[in-house]
Amino acid sequence: MELSIENGRLIDPANGIDEIADIHVSGSRIKAVGTPSTGFAPQRTIDAAGRYVLPGIVDLCVRLREPGEEHKATIQSETRSAASGGITSVVCPPDTLPVIDTPGMVHMIHDRAEAAGFADVHPLGALTVGLKGTQLTDMATLSDAGCVGVSNALESVENTLLMRRAMQYASTYGIPVFLTPCDPWLQGNGVVHEGVISTQLGLPAVPEAAETVGIARDIALVETSGAAAHFDLISCERSVFRLSEARQRQLPITASVAIHHLLCSESDIGEFNTQFKVMPPLRTQRDREGLIQGLASGDISAICSDHQPHSMDAKLAPFSEAATGIAGLDTLLTLAWSLVRSDQLDAKTVIAALTANPARIAGLECGDLAAGKAADLLIFDPDIKWTLDDSTMISRGRNSPWFGRELHGKVVLTVKDGSIVWES
Repeated sequence: MELSIENGRLIDPANGIDEIADIHVSGSRIKAVGTPSTGFAPQRTIDAAGRYVLPGIVDLCVRLREPGEEHKATIQSETRSAASGGITSVVCPPDTLPVIDTPGMVHMIHDRAEAAGFADVHPLGALTVGLKGTQLTDMATLSDAGCVGVSNALESVENTLLMRRAMQYASTYGIPVFLTPCDPWLQGNGVVHEGVISTQLGLPAVPEAAETVGIARDIALVETSGAAAHFDLISCERSVFRLSEARQRQLPITASVAIHHLLCSESDIGEFNTQFKVMPPLRTQRDREGLIQGLASGDISAICSDHQPHSMDAKLAPFSEAATGIAGLDTLLTLAWSLVRSDQLDAKTVIAALTANPARIAGLECGDLAAGKAADLLIFDPDIKWTLDDSTMISRGRNSPWFGRELHGKVVLTVKDGSIVWES
């Protein structure tokens, strides 16, 4: 398709662009930014005046529920949800059913995502067989099959020697290791942050030390192995301090944070509101502010949705037994932009954390709008007000604390590989 998008405010942090500019697409590639070459005749021209034109979003933590839990969601339903939110590439953890620990699983996920056609899906391979933490997988084979990294998802590798060997293996083959830092003994059966709210509600708690102890161990292993490590779902200020110190020593580490940890704190749980039940749990207001500062300083590189779709019924159980997680694909950019609207972060930092930075972390050739690159982009209208409800939420998940609320700013067009995959 030959497409021109004119008069939009183009923000492309990877190339240092923030200006009113036209962008032109030919086939599956970006032809030019600015004036196209002579003879270019677009089949469609879109006036994006008053709107933002951005690179397609890269989301580093998305659970699609397929294979294994298709009753909750599917690759087709959730990549369509991603497209509605301007997300053109997603990274999925290996904790599917069965686990992504064989090349066959990787190929199956790629094939189903390609058939759906809404967004690229990049699996993480399992670090240990079955995520059981006892035997390493053939990481090199998983990487060759198309995994962008390896991870043990939310399952801890308690054996530190095994974890060290895993990092050494990954380092040898240049495979990124995605880590969700947690000491399982400190986390126990906790469901909320250890603090005032856990005491008031009488709920089992997770201390911040569960995360910071896990980070300290894994940073030490990175230092001895040389592995490139990505810490995802960082939730507390002290973790940012540890990451900052490690970056100052030029260790090959990056980090990401879920959008709900940037916007919410433990106080939002109120009287047992299970829509705010996530893991790691929402922390204090000071932690929330520390995470925002971590993005501003560069100690945290990326913002993800940590998308976990569930049916509405899954959140109706008592807090300790209710399902964990938020369905966040539809609202990722809208909620992240609220940080810009409230002057907590600048637009360049937020857009970089959603596009160029996560693309670099996952080793993907996307996240920017340079001529010749894949035409993955979106148009965002910051002034549209809309309500997240059954008629507007595309994900099959209905577990969002923003369900029923009016939101500000919406994706109106998403282009993937030069084709329009979403338009509202």
